[in-house]
Amino acid sequence: MKLIREVVKHAFTTGYLTVEAEEKLRKMLRNKYDLEDLEAFIDLQQAAMVGMVKQESREIFAANFAASKN
Repeated sequence: MKLIREVVKHAFTTGYLTVEAEEKLRKMLRNKYDLEDLEAFIDLQQAAMVGMVKQESREIFAANFAASKN
């Protein structure tokens, strides 16, 4: 099974977090994980907040919101 930090590393490498990766993270966070994985997840959250990592889900939401305004 993949570790949280591996999914996070991929997001940092690509600068992008896919919807599929977000779902994997949600599932992984339901189970036991170690401190290193928690710290990696926190780093990812912070990077997403400042725009270092883009989230596909936010892009989809923004596109849907813009389309609903037209």
